[in-house]
Amino acid sequence: MTTVYDFSARDIDGNERSLGDWRGKTLLIVNVASKCGFTPQYKGLEELWRKHRDQGVAVLGFPCDQFGHQEPGDEAEIKQFCSTTYDVTFPMFAKIDVNGEGTHPLYQWLKKEAKGLLGSESIKWNFTKFLVDAQGEVVKRYAPNDAPEKIEKDLAKR
Repeated sequence: MTTVYDFSARDIDGNERSLGDWRGKTLLIVNVASKCGFTPQYKGLEELWRKHRDQGVAVLGFPCDQFGHQEPGDEAEIKQFCSTTYDVTFPMFAKIDVNGEGTHPLYQWLKKEAKGLLGSESIKWNFTKFLVDAQGEVVKRYAPNDAPEKIEKDLAKR
């Protein structure tokens, strides 16, 4: 059986990272963007990370430029924006595709494990979130407008 730990991705600094590095932790995986109406959610995501990381929770950010060209920068620009604007310290990854032919394998799997509205697999917009339990299995998919504060109660159950 496949779990989230079977995947790897390039981090924002260009290093290949196995998601197995977070084995045994509850993960909140989010496709993010710097110029989106939901971009202020970085603040809430960072708060979740800081509040719950010592209890085995990790937030993982995956920049994506597939929705309205809302993540136009390169990895260095994304990292700088996140750091200076929202003081983001949770793990960030290199820009990926979450839909289409170039969909990153992690997102192919996430979308099959937790379908969206009306059974759709496609990601509709930035800041779609996936909650993955400590066994590496997808528990829930959240819409872009689901604020991190709303998700916190589900983190506490893991």
